[in-house]
Amino acid sequence: MTSIALGSPDLRRSLATAQRRQRLLAVALTLPLLVFLLLTLLVPIGALLQRAVENPEVAANLSRTAGALSGWKHREAVPDAAYAGIAADLAAIDDGAQAGGLARRLNTEVAGGRSLIMGTYRAIHGEGWQAPADAVAARAALLAQDPRWGEDKYWQAIAKNASRWTPDYLLTSIDLKRGPDGSIGAIEPEQRVFGRILLRTFTISLSVTLWCLLLAYPLAWWLSTLPARRANVLMILVLVPFWTSILVRVAAWIVLLQREGLVNGALQGIGLTGEPLELLFNRTGVTIAMVHILLPFMILPLYSVMKSVPPTYLRAAISLGSSPLAAFFRVYVPQTYPGIGAGALLVFILSIGYYVTPALLGGADDQMLSYYIAHYTNVDINWGMACALGAVLLTATLALYAVYRRLAKAELSLG
Repeated sequence: MTSIALGSPDLRRSLATAQRRQRLLAVALTLPLLVFLLLTLLVPIGALLQRAVENPEVAANLSRTAGALSGWKHREAVPDAAYAGIAADLAAIDDGAQAGGLARRLNTEVAGGRSLIMGTYRAIHGEGWQAPADAVAARAALLAQDPRWGEDKYWQAIAKNASRWTPDYLLTSIDLKRGPDGSIGAIEPEQRVFGRILLRTFTISLSVTLWCLLLAYPLAWWLSTLPARRANVLMILVLVPFWTSILVRVAAWIVLLQREGLVNGALQGIGLTGEPLELLFNRTGVTIAMVHILLPFMILPLYSVMKSVPPTYLRAAISLGSSPLAAFFRVYVPQTYPGIGAGALLVFILSIGYYVTPALLGGADDQMLSYYIAHYTNVDINWGMACALGAVLLTATLALYAVYRRLAKAELSLG
């Protein structure tokens, strides 16, 4: 066998080769997971962020009109070339669904845009329509078909959305708007809804997180003091809800919380209430159901941290003269801060994205941001607005995670 001297070039090359093989092996083992995350997480998120600033409807369908309006100042008369452009552009659209998408987009900018575009589109593609000979004839034909073509607000909406990329969706999601001249300002007070919705989402999520912490902390502490065998059996009961569909659990809460349900029956039976309480289709029912669903996500981080806290610390503090209650809050609780932080962050992030539970158990004033994302996706078919609200939710989640990481690092540095 050939021996290699310490510090020789052959030894260094052998070590470098071995390290390179280990790195390649590590990359090969993690590559399937990285590809899976790329395809199922990063690519959809990237598409969501792109759609939140993409504005293809006007740019793709009204290119001639956009070109004619490129140098138009809003205080001037609409040029005749814009009328000829809109007539030619609408005549070139063969798909009614494509015209519908254009009409919906303009209707989000100015009321009546949908009926104006669709009415003109049907007239141009109907019998009896003659293509205008020139721009002046196009103006006369369009004004005869619908006098609203003489109003500047519709042309301003087209000119404003002529670019393929726009910040309008993101601005609207935070109650801002872009004027015809490009200036950014606040939406009228009676139209500011998304700020209230975001505040409501955070309020409900914070309330659910606090209730989960108050209920989970004593339970996790009790489980951590039990022998391992008994604790494992009881942890199975904690995990049982994971084996049941969320829809089934929400349906069960509807049965329990209704006016003639078991909860009201029990409260009236023991004399705490004289009449049934309103526990459904309000904030109370939403909070109860969400706490029940998310409670295990708070218990598990707390339990894992509490199991690592030596019980001798608490006994030592008591033996040194501290009262049991003071020793618990001054010695034991600070050592569980990582579990509190991890559980609270997990529950809060899961809460702000909830949709099914508030939709089934809450009222009109209890819907969270996810409900409106689904509404814009399924009802209004406004993918830009839905993706913009999703981007706001994603930004809030990342900001919360960044704050948690910063606080965790600060705690470690102080420790």
